[in-house]
Amino acid sequence: METTAAGPVEAWADDTAPPAGPVANLAACLVTAAVGVAGAVGAMALGLGTLTRPGAGLWPLAISVAVVVLSLAQVLIGRRGGDGEKFSRYSLLSLAGLVTLLGLVALLPVIGFEIPALLLSLVWMKFLGGESWRSAAGYSVLVVGVLYGVFVGALGTNVPHLF
Repeated sequence: METTAAGPVEAWADDTAPPAGPVANLAACLVTAAVGVAGAVGAMALGLGTLTRPGAGLWPLAISVAVVVLSLAQVLIGRRGGDGEKFSRYSLLSLAGLVTLLGLVALLPVIGFEIPALLLSLVWMKFLGGESWRSAAGYSVLVVGVLYGVFVGALGTNVPHLF
């Protein structure tokens, strides 16, 4: 006996944006490769140090090189996939996430880690994730507490913080 109700996969398939196509996929690959190159240049300016005494730019360089390599691999072998989506109004959510992350970076040296991280988490969970105010507030406090415990308490990193 067949069921007539569509499952979640079918429902999600109807809600997706149309494929972007090979030109848009190529453009996305080239943009991410350029971001990786810019990151590598910035990392080199920070100083690499050595493997036994790493400088501030060593890990950013490693990540930037990985971004460039993966972007170029996507240019060479992944362009014909066509799975990328066209930009839509939902694409603005990614832009909002980037803008709020840049806000965290700008506020961090001014007022410390806790308040900007709490605001970022709250905005991401409520407005980008669609959580209720209650769960967004609770999860945000939990996330900031865990990050504080790991980076300040356990690892002893030198981040600007209020407490």
